Amino acid sequence: MKWNKKYDYPTSSRATVDGIRRYLLGEKKLPSVTSILDATKSEEDKAALANWRERTGIKEAEAITKAASSRGSQMHNYLESYLLGRENLSFFEDNEKYKLMAKEIIDKGLKNRLEEIWGVECTLHYPDKYAGTADCVGVYEGKETIIDFKQSNKPKKAEYIDSWLLQTSAYSLAHNIVYNSNITSCVILVCTVDKLFQEFKIQNHDLVIYQNLFLGRLKKFNELLNLV
Repeated sequence: MKWNKKYDYPTSSRATVDGIRRYLLGEKKLPSVTSILDATKSEEDKAALANWRERTGIKEAEAITKAASSRGSQMHNYLESYLLGRENLSFFEDNEKYKLMAKEIIDKGLKNRLEEIWGVECTLHYPDKYAGTADCVGVYEGKETIIDFKQSNKPKKAEYIDSWLLQTSAYSLAHNIVYNSNITSCVILVCTVDKLFQEFKIQNHDLVIYQNLFLGRLKKFNELLNLV
């Protein structure tokens, strides 16, 4: 893989305003993609989460969520260091789960597949509408691609990752609008705590469908906030 800094991605800061996570870009305070998706979850999804918390127990559910969040952050930090060429190879000499998970994603998802890197932890925004951070943007298996890294406690099925597909689709749309790029693919690289690697892709016409689905969620979000 090689670096090609063909786009100038902006810097940004983040703040929570009225319970909504926002990106501060100049004078703009744009809602984050994840906040939009969280605020517009279906009643079915909300009920499923509530039922899981009840079955598991509130304290145990909170502990599981906190551990997963911490593990995901650590895994992301290592993958970012790897892509920037800053990783310490001795990092993998112990058995901490997030390091082993990162190694699975590197070996099975990035090596010989990610051909060109345009940016890592890129702030992307759709002017006046929303913003977010893409884990990686570049050329993956010959296609201009948004790449996202995820960790999971158990294997995922494609029908259960709509929020991930919508998230990356929103990033691809923002990138194409601002930079006049031709991103036609989003790739989600997942590793479970048991080191099972999974790859999910959404491309071409299917990606356009998800971009439009996200715009529908954005419209619903703005209606909830009485912005339209």
